[in-house]
Amino acid sequence: MSSQIPSGGLPPADALGLLADVRDRLAALRLPLAIAGAADARADAAAAVAQLDDYILPRYRSLDAPLLAVVGGSTGAGKSTLVNALVGHPVTRVGAVRPTTRRPMLVHHPEDAHWFGGTRILPGLARIRGSRTGPGVPARAAGPSPDSADAGSIVLLAEDSVPQGLALLDAPDVDSVADDNRRLAAQLLSAADLWLFVTTANRYADAVPWRILAEAAQRDILVAVVLDRVPPEAEQEVSADLLGLLGRRGLGDAHLFVVPEARLDGLGMLPAGAMAPIRAWLEGLAEDAAQRSAVARRTLHGAVRALASRVESVAAAVEAQDDAALQLASDAAAAYGQALSRIAAATQDGALLRGEVLARWQDFVGTGELVRGIEQGIGRARDWIGAFLRGEPAPVARVETAIESGLLAVIVDEAGTAAEDTDRRWRSDPAGRALLGPDDLSAASPGFADRAAGEVRAWQGALLELIRREGAQKRSRARWLSFGINGLGAALMVVVFSMTGGLSLAEGGIAAGTALVGQKVLEAVFGEDAVRRLAKAARADLAARCERLLAEERGRFDARLDSARDASAAGGLRSAAAVLTRLGRAA
Repeated sequence: MSSQIPSGGLPPADALGLLADVRDRLAALRLPLAIAGAADARADAAAAVAQLDDYILPRYRSLDAPLLAVVGGSTGAGKSTLVNALVGHPVTRVGAVRPTTRRPMLVHHPEDAHWFGGTRILPGLARIRGSRTGPGVPARAAGPSPDSADAGSIVLLAEDSVPQGLALLDAPDVDSVADDNRRLAAQLLSAADLWLFVTTANRYADAVPWRILAEAAQRDILVAVVLDRVPPEAEQEVSADLLGLLGRRGLGDAHLFVVPEARLDGLGMLPAGAMAPIRAWLEGLAEDAAQRSAVARRTLHGAVRALASRVESVAAAVEAQDDAALQLASDAAAAYGQALSRIAAATQDGALLRGEVLARWQDFVGTGELVRGIEQGIGRARDWIGAFLRGEPAPVARVETAIESGLLAVIVDEAGTAAEDTDRRWRSDPAGRALLGPDDLSAASPGFADRAAGEVRAWQGALLELIRREGAQKRSRARWLSFGINGLGAALMVVVFSMTGGLSLAEGGIAAGTALVGQKVLEAVFGEDAVRRLAKAARADLAARCERLLAEERGRFDARLDSARDASAAGGLRSAAAVLTRLGRAA
């Protein structure tokens, strides 16, 4: 039998590499945002990874491996009885206590043991080698009892009566009362090459089995439906109704085997001839290499097509996650951007020249002289400035401290407002609320005030350095710099904050006149163009420092989005889904 698999135009090695890459992409996805559909998408991604590991990748690597026929169905449908009948003697326990199949059992021909002893398929399930201790006694596991509730392992049993090239796997109930059993049943069915789906004349129309069979139709898997315990008088009517249901659900080519109602013998076995049609069909599949290959290819390509659809759905979920993350990031950026704008406005419209800053500056330059200079004209003000420059300037430390305190208060207040605003916006969104969890980020981070104070002091130091560098180019003014470097720095700070749009009329007049003094002092030393250049550089430096401070604060929120934002993930998955679709059609 050829192991070459049609690969939709891809070399087999490339197709296998694509499948492995898709597996790794899906396994790495987190989809952490609590948005609509996220839980379903996570479940889809996990199911896709499981099927790639359990079936698609191993089957793609070894098309020659025996077919795995999984026997599934509802509680009490007779799955274990069917397996025992097909093997010819009891190998799995039958009983009234549900669920009877707690640890799945895989029965294979002894020559096929190497295909199932390792982790070629179902790598997440531990292997336990089973053995029979005598006629009529179900198999026992080498270790814990096979009846113990252990959904993490599988019992392997070699039987000569099972045809080489085919293995039977007795799965837990698809509607088991135990969650682990239901999940394991779904996993085993996804790893099958073909299904033997067992139902009864009384329960064939139940909803749960048809939900499972819908997956078989989607995957185009070969299905044989075993209709068990059928009264002879109802066989024709029930069979016709079931065939109609199968046709309407996309399973019109499913094989239907009817097992008449019969009394079990003392070992819990059906009459010898009851399973003859099913056994003959399975033996025919096992003996015909070409037919085995056709079944494996059909199921494999159906699984790949279903995988492509699932990957496309997950890609849409990734895009939704990215959109939600972008919205949350935009909310944070808007809140901190508005805070930065308000800080800029406060440092440009004269608002900082109120209160303590204005009082300390007036103390420094002399309020009385200033007012009279303004009232008596600019010439008189120029005389006052000249006298000021020729004398010993008053200490400016209090001016610098007042500016530092006023500016720091504005920055800290706006950072707190931005944090509160971002926290509020995020908590109004389920995704943001889940990201924040119990953490309270509605205030500036601890230590922010200290960091901001350090930046303000650094800005003041950089501003003085600007003046030193500018003064070094004005050698005739060097003696003024030697007497008034800090005073000139304070004057430049006042000029930076001197626009008066945010002040009342009375305050504006005083502040404007006060700023005029500072401006004239600077112009007398450096010239008008240089003053404009210095003020512009100082403002730009302050704006950059504030932007960095707020960006660091916003980082507390942005960091929570890092795992949710991957603009390339959705595109990569969509591209992979398109190639998988072609690969799945290459049957």
